[in-house]
Amino acid sequence: MPELPEVEVVRRGLERWAAARTVASVEVRHPRAVRRHPAGAADFAARLTGHTLGTAHRRGKYLWIPLAGEGTSILAHLGMSGQLLIQPEDAPEEKHLRIRFRFADDARTELRFVDQRTFGGLSLHPEAQGAADGLPDVIAHIARDPLDPRFDEGAFAASLRRRRTTIKRALLDQSLISGVGNIYADEALWRARLHYDRPTATLTRPRSAELLGHVRDVMHAALAVGGTSFDSLYVNVNGESGYFDRSLDAYGREGEPCRRCGTAMRRRQWMNRSSYFCPRCQRPYAPRSLRPAGASGGGTGTAGPAARRQ
Repeated sequence: MPELPEVEVVRRGLERWAAARTVASVEVRHPRAVRRHPAGAADFAARLTGHTLGTAHRRGKYLWIPLAGEGTSILAHLGMSGQLLIQPEDAPEEKHLRIRFRFADDARTELRFVDQRTFGGLSLHPEAQGAADGLPDVIAHIARDPLDPRFDEGAFAASLRRRRTTIKRALLDQSLISGVGNIYADEALWRARLHYDRPTATLTRPRSAELLGHVRDVMHAALAVGGTSFDSLYVNVNGESGYFDRSLDAYGREGEPCRRCGTAMRRRQWMNRSSYFCPRCQRPYAPRSLRPAGASGGGTGTAGPAARRQ
């Protein structure tokens, strides 16, 4: 599933090309594309026709488009292969075209939802009570993401200390911090020199803030190059791939030398996923009572401040 940078790239494209446009018609080509809209395809199309799209918004991995003045939003779930594309009206139809939006103000371009694996979809939902940006009520429980100006760093650090879990599990918990998936979790943990199974209760507030800074840095770096595309399933609204896969330091680099110390990177099966890490820079955490004499904390494999901050 696309993570925060990929969804934000799509959101920016929709903001530029779809905002303030009036829907002339909606054609649902496959019922699975609107399966999260209980009233069905005909109702989905009818309720959108004649309405104007607002500015697209995002929270973590979730994307929505408010309908101007309606108190209702289109929620987009991209799944593994969902794409929202702005295409010329006469462009050839994609093999996996699921939904087509035509606009009243400009017949030359249209919005298409394409989804090869049909895990994604679009649906209509009322906005959450008190929401100012059309946030759909069904995702109101999702935490703010680290790029949100209203993200509460103090509450995040306190939650980490209270929870009896491990750091990568916490980063993937969308009720704690949204938008971080497997790729960017591994990248941030490598930058922070933290093992993925380190207990969250062992992180001090400064260490939590440092990790959060790395999460943000890797997100911004990915955004700068359009996100991460390992295949043609993720593209922006113009059908272009992102290039952050060329800059990955951890994810997918099993057997390759760590860019920091030269040790061969490893991969471990983890929660039906894979975790990539450096066995020297990201050693498993050991409580002080179990450390050999003279050990400094077990995180980097080297002495000095980088190791002591563990």
